[in-house]
Amino acid sequence: MQYLSLFSVKYIGDQIAQIDIDRSRRKNVPEIVLGSHKKLNDLILILNEILKNNGYVLASKIKPSMMDKILKYYGGKKLKIDRGINSTSLLIYDNETSLPKDRGGKVGIICAGTSDIGIAEEARLATRTMGCTCHLAYDVGIAGIHRLLNSIVKMTAEKVDSIVTVAGMEGALPAVTASLVNVPVIGVPVSVGYGYGSNGRGALASMLQTCSFGLVAVNIDNGVGGGIFASMIANKGRS
Repeated sequence: MQYLSLFSVKYIGDQIAQIDIDRSRRKNVPEIVLGSHKKLNDLILILNEILKNNGYVLASKIKPSMMDKILKYYGGKKLKIDRGINSTSLLIYDNETSLPKDRGGKVGIICAGTSDIGIAEEARLATRTMGCTCHLAYDVGIAGIHRLLNSIVKMTAEKVDSIVTVAGMEGALPAVTASLVNVPVIGVPVSVGYGYGSNGRGALASMLQTCSFGLVAVNIDNGVGGGIFASMIANKGRS
């Protein structure tokens, strides 16, 4: 019965949503709001309800036409907002103490090019909601592989528990990374590229067909999924 009590929900907006208010206690993973295909008013209702219960909320894939309106709405409420660089995601919170406490996990996040940074930042925001320390290395694709090698050396010295690798085009970066480290690597294909294999399909196929053991792939542009999975691994190893 004690476990079942963690499955309580809260209806809002004439039952447009059932907020899973105890998910973070049940799974150590927060409820994350997918912003795409939601109306502005409905999205704000949902975000406000989770904020009221948890003190923080992460929303992903917010439509560009809605981003400025949401930033303006929450900007006047004395809340902290972490949007990241070129990201369509927002982490909104009362203050630093409202976020999950440090659980000890260390996650590395690597992205191939500057076009991939938005998805990498989505993964970074997800790690913040998981109580992980994050180590970043951006624009270190295999076109200049010495940049990657320097980053791997630094992350190894920091003893990261897992690494998220974000790449578009041919998506070779995760496989190369996995061949150099002894921790799990999560590949995130990005819908960057053109011609054959565009929209991330080529990158996803490359990651799925890798011969580098220790690499798994999430769906195209799923930075949140990559960040959460890497954080679960990292925190489990530190518990």
